[in-house]
Amino acid sequence: MNIFVGNLAYSVTQADLQTLFEEFGTVQSAALITDRETGRSRGFGFVEMDNADADAAIKALNGKDMNGRNIKVNQAEERKPRTSRRY
Repeated sequence: MNIFVGNLAYSVTQADLQTLFEEFGTVQSAALITDRETGRSRGFGFVEMDNADADAAIKALNGKDMNGRNIKVNQAEERKPRTSRRY
């Protein structure tokens, strides 16, 4: 299952994210989304885990304080296809 993790402090690293979720099972991948131009974190990321582990992590971590911010944790939604804009 792919998990969305939002409202992250800019100081949170990919390793921090992985460590937090490893308490609930094996993390297949953890990724912070960064700005293309600055390389700075955009304040959200994604974690991939098995479904049973992911459900437990979502329930336990949603709203939890991490580095002074209450993180938002839920199942990631499929990205909607972008429509092209013509000018």
